[in-house]
Amino acid sequence: MASPCIDVCRYDEATGWCLGCGMTRKDKKHWKKAKERRPEIRSMLPGRLTALAAAGERTGAAAAKKKHKD
Repeated sequence: MASPCIDVCRYDEATGWCLGCGMTRKDKKHWKKAKERRPEIRSMLPGRLTALAAAGERTGAAAAKKKHKD
């Protein structure tokens, strides 16, 4: 199973979720070392990214671009 990581690696301060893929730092460690947990981790990511987007965060590849302050 391919990693969902897209090399953005910027984290939401409130949740700890990566804005690029939705994984936490802990999820990323488990992804590498506990392969049996990959389906569980992957199943959580769409909901996390949706929640981040609903909160006004850029997600996925768009998260690589920093927001401009108004």
